[in-house]
Amino acid sequence: MASPVPHAPAPAETSRKINRSTRNKCPPPFLSKTYDLLEAEEEKRGGEEASEIERKKIVSWNSQGNGFIVWYPAEFSEIMLPKYFKHSNFSSFIRQLNTYGFKKTASKRWEFQHVKFQRGYRHLLAEITRKKCESSAFPAYLKASEEHKCRAMEEENTRALMMLMEENKNLRREKTELQMQIAHFKTIEMKLWECYQNKVRRLC
Repeated sequence: MASPVPHAPAPAETSRKINRSTRNKCPPPFLSKTYDLLEAEEEKRGGEEASEIERKKIVSWNSQGNGFIVWYPAEFSEIMLPKYFKHSNFSSFIRQLNTYGFKKTASKRWEFQHVKFQRGYRHLLAEITRKKCESSAFPAYLKASEEHKCRAMEEENTRALMMLMEENKNLRREKTELQMQIAHFKTIEMKLWECYQNKVRRLC
């Protein structure tokens, strides 16, 4: 007796399973947190009772809603990153964006875009995947920023060294002048002592 042939799933059923799998897929925590902070900032600035400082744009969606802008990197690192990501390293945040395929789209400001990272389309976050790239991969704009920081630190260290050398030179000069003054005062002291002894002998 022949064994029964397994029933193959219908195409429609297969399609529903795939769609269900996509809907149930959770987006990476980094993307969810980035989306959450943008939404939270937009809601806070939109509140009628928000203070002027709270309404200040530190980070926000761009005008089209298809990307976001970090207006003040220093304040973003100090306030936003510790709150959502438990660190304050802006370079690390940018590396994460690069890992998920975000692109920096402006030369004079920190604006980033991804075709599936858009205001009002949270469900698309689950479709963003991490890029498979070597650990050495590093965005060119971030490399330039890091190299600029290194040069600035080297220049600052050189200036500090020059100031220390100049200060050391001044201290040595002052030391020499003080030694000369001490020697001068000792000479005067000796002469006064000799005068005093001569007067004592005359009186005797």
